[in-house]
Amino acid sequence: DSLFIAANNYASSLIDLERPEEAKSVLRKAMPVARRALGEDDITLLRMRMNYAKSLYTDADATVDDLAEAVKMLLQTARTARRVLGGAHPLTGNIDGYLGQLHEILGARKETQPAENLAEEVD
Repeated sequence: DSLFIAANNYASSLIDLERPEEAKSVLRKAMPVARRALGEDDITLLRMRMNYAKSLYTDADATVDDLAEAVKMLLQTARTARRVLGGAHPLTGNIDGYLGQLHEILGARKETQPAENLAEEVD
């Protein structure tokens, strides 16, 4: 368990240092192993999933697909966190906060990018 906590903390630090590509790489390798070792409902895996989504949407080069993946992952993670930890748990609140940030980013992106360009990115 401590190995996965360390990997997640490292990825979180990389996100804070605005190095989301490196964070994604760490988490892509660690999450499948953590899922097998700890189980889908483990709090460490929930944190890893939350940070992976954050690394997707904080990347300056994030595509529409990246943002969609981040939304999907955060929604799934929030649902699991509510079921396992409850709505009052701090992690559940953090996930909800990141969902709010992501919705703001999506809203700003729609305002600054013409609809035809968004449609091209989705294709």
